[in-house]
Parts: sequence; structure tokens; C-alpha cells
Amino acid sequence: MNDTPEIQPPQLAGVIGHPIGHSKSPRLHGYWLRNYKIRGYYIPMSVRPADLADAFKTLPKLGFRGLNVTLPHKIAALQLADTSTDRAALIGAANTIFIKPDGSIRADNTDGYGFIQNLHQNAPGWQPKDGPAVVIGAGGAARAVVAALLGEGVPKILLSNRTRQRSEILAEDFGARVEVIDWNRSADAMEGAATIVNATALGMDGQPDLPFALDAAPRNALVTDLVYTPIETPFLAAARARGLQVVDGLGMLLHQGVPGFENWFGQRPEVDDALRAHMLE
Repeated sequence: MNDTPEIQPPQLAGVIGHPIGHSKSPRLHGYWLRNYKIRGYYIPMSVRPADLADAFKTLPKLGFRGLNVTLPHKIAALQLADTSTDRAALIGAANTIFIKPDGSIRADNTDGYGFIQNLHQNAPGWQPKDGPAVVIGAGGAARAVVAALLGEGVPKILLSNRTRQRSEILAEDFGARVEVIDWNRSADAMEGAATIVNATALGMDGQPDLPFALDAAPRNALVTDLVYTPIETPFLAAARARGLQVVDGLGMLLHQGVPGFENWFGQRPEVDDALRAHMLE
């Protein structure tokens, strides 16, 4: 008879995409694992789109508790999941999956959660109900932002995208509080806005800048950018030069990781100055 107690295997989670080398999630979750002294691993995995379905079937058998999902798999991950949260279904994409003990997969999208928590943490006086929001972009990130802002009680969203049709599709999905404006009217639409969001890749390293001035924005407007490379985009620099309150996009990345980590590893992690400094090293 063997009385040796069974040694529990390390807890496993990771991030899946193709390619995966750009992802900062391993740095984020690795920090939390070390900080909380958790016996676990967070593994980056490059999986081709054609192999995603097979990977989803295999991961539960390998003991994974869940994953973050990055491009190009966010839409497919939602479709492959057995169930999904309401917010993932509304956004139409998943960035986080939870693997239940029975092997079933539940899809979630925590991007909007991360976006809102970033604003509340770094602009504690921000009141979403104070006025309309201008959201620039109509891709997956913009959908998460729109859903989150509407959930916070923003009275109206003015949505602008270079391809108007994409804006119109998004507006139709989210209802009458979302109004589409022409791309060339974006700067004018900032007049009276309480919140201004760049949800495009414009301003990212290697990308052209946003072609809009902030002259019409009220002095009490909050300006935020989902881009965090560079940490202060030209759009945020222009807002700061006008004396507007700005919030960079790094905090959204940090906060969106919290629900997944808590579910997979049983510890709710903190987003604090030490974590931010670590991510900026």
C-alpha cells in the first residue's frame, strides 16, 4: 500500500494566438504568479487558425484551466465555446476562456471591463453620465468600448470610423444611443463630449497619427487611447497640451487580465504602480 500523498500538478493557463510573440500577457500573468507565490504556469501558444478547434479539444485534457485569446482567434473562440457570457455574445468576440472541470469551455470578453476599470482607477473623478462620448473606430475593441460605456450609463455615443458601413453595423447592433458620424466630422463631434476614445490602431508605433484636432473638446473632457505603444500617443500628447485629462491604454491591458487570473489561479490580483512599472521596463 502506497501512503505517499498525491502531488497536485501546477495550475495551467496561457494565451493563444498566431503569431504570439508580441503578447504582453505572459509578462503580466507571470508577474502575478511570482508575486502571489502560486505554483502555476502561464504559457504562450502560437496556434494556426486551422488548428484552433483541435487545440480547444486538447487543452482541457492537458489540465488547462483557461486561456487569454488574441488575434486572429477572438471571433472563432466565441464560436467554438460551449457557452458564453452575455457581454462576449454582445461584442461578438472572446478574449478570455474558462475551462470547467467537465472540460466544457465558456467564453468571455473582459476588454470592456478593463477599459472601464482603467478609467475609474486613473481618472477617479470621471462620471460617465456627465455627457456624450465620442468613440473613434468600429472594430472589435470599439465594440467592447461601446458596450462598456453604454453599461456605465453614457447617455449617447457618437461613433466614427473611416469605413462608415462598419460604424452603421455596430450602431444597429447597439441601438438608438449610438449615432454614426462621418469620419470628416469627428473633430467637430468632440464639442460637448465628456469622454473621447481612440479605439483604432492609429497613433501606434509604425502607424499614422489620428488626423483630428481636439480644439472643439471641452476643457473638462477625458481623453483616452487604447494604444499603449507608445505609452503616450500623439493623440494623448495633444490632449495633454490642451490641458485635458488623459488616460493611457496600458491600464486597460492590466485590468482586463484580472478576471481570468482570478478564475484560473484562485487569487484576485491587484493592478498597482509596481505592476505598471514592471510592464514598462
